[in-house]
Amino acid sequence: MNKFDVVVIGGGPGGYVAAIRAAQLGLKTAVVEANHLGGICLNWGCIPTKALLRSADVLRTIQHADDFGISVKNVSFDIKKIVKRSREVASQLSGGIGHLMKKNKIEVFDGYGKLNGKNTIKVEKDGKKIADIQATNIILATGARARTLPGLESDGKQVLTYREAMVPDDTPKSLLVVGSGAIGIEFASFYNALGVDVTVVELADRVMPVEDFEISKLAQKAFEKQGMKIITKTTVKDLKKSKDGVTATLVTGEKEKTIKVDRVITAVGIVPNTENLGLEGTKVKLDRGHIVTDKWCETDEKGIYAIGDVASAPWLAHKASHEGVVCIEKIAGKNNVHPMNKSNIPGCTYCHPQVASVGLTEEAAKKAGHEIKVGRFPFIGNGKAIAMGEPEGLIKTIFDAKTGELLGAHMIGAEVTEMISAFLVGKTMEATEADFMHTIFPHPTQSEMLHESVLDAFGQVVHM
Repeated sequence: MNKFDVVVIGGGPGGYVAAIRAAQLGLKTAVVEANHLGGICLNWGCIPTKALLRSADVLRTIQHADDFGISVKNVSFDIKKIVKRSREVASQLSGGIGHLMKKNKIEVFDGYGKLNGKNTIKVEKDGKKIADIQATNIILATGARARTLPGLESDGKQVLTYREAMVPDDTPKSLLVVGSGAIGIEFASFYNALGVDVTVVELADRVMPVEDFEISKLAQKAFEKQGMKIITKTTVKDLKKSKDGVTATLVTGEKEKTIKVDRVITAVGIVPNTENLGLEGTKVKLDRGHIVTDKWCETDEKGIYAIGDVASAPWLAHKASHEGVVCIEKIAGKNNVHPMNKSNIPGCTYCHPQVASVGLTEEAAKKAGHEIKVGRFPFIGNGKAIAMGEPEGLIKTIFDAKTGELLGAHMIGAEVTEMISAFLVGKTMEATEADFMHTIFPHPTQSEMLHESVLDAFGQVVHM
């Protein structure tokens, strides 16, 4: 029997980070992973999609080269090379995770892990037994998979999930994207940049419905300006496939209409991977399929923890990684371990333009009873943004009027997924408006807009 202090089932961004932190703290650690280290995020999600989107950004820039005084003729792209680069990026990073496992002396078991009695895990693959493992602490980090709805099932050819959508053999002439969350909008943005006629259907009354209302509306306006068709308050009733495309029946209120496209991408949420984990023999509870945990990520079964997409929302890689660290440090008995504050978890969408946010939206802040001050600063007022040829965007900040606490920050525009970090540090340190106001931001940078937005909230904006 292999005995460990910590065994992590799942080697994604939650699992492998938890394992590394455990090893750093002197705990004998193992990871059980059946497919690929790095999980969905690194191999089939966050990383390869960003590589695809980078190719799209390069293409957009070249197509507007004349705006910068540069002449480029006969611009074209090779979708197979774009996909190849994306896969190579994912492969490189996956290999890097393997190196980190060896560096930290973490044993990796290649197989599927299943709970088999108290503190015991059975590892199998392809019907063959790999090992029996005993662990004082077990962390479930098995992630999730794409949700499919009745009538919208993927066939991998005409109706696609994110996995098939990121490795196309060619580019369709027309595409329907079902769902306008981060995954749906990123794929819509990618294919739109390649010249595909993209239609996005969203059940809510606006795209990116989890974002601040004002940011969401600006995003929709930008997408439509790029040529996307946005249809809100609408469901997709069914899909009928034929040799020359897919006919989708759309329902808006009591009205139905059909549209025909070459392909469909479904992005309607996720399903946690809790099957065949042996949970039925434990006290572990599920809520709508997701594992229920306390603030330290521990389940109702002592010694069993859950992190990442298999547990509670938001379903983000950086949330999973942070949960892994919190969980391990609590297990190791470290002092001053803080449970994760979910209001400090950022959301980033790498569409064009990018969208990033943290904390309460304006609507949510009001609903929570806060008296608020709201600051806004547009990209058109920033010298660096204009020089970059990126004058469209907005930085929005929301403060508690009485205490000066930063309640939320919401952004749309070039590289806002990088800029959001300044407000993340501020929220973690419980900074007030005075701290941001007294900070000297370098000039000329886009980050100056963060400063100006704070100043605007308190009637002191300079460049607007």
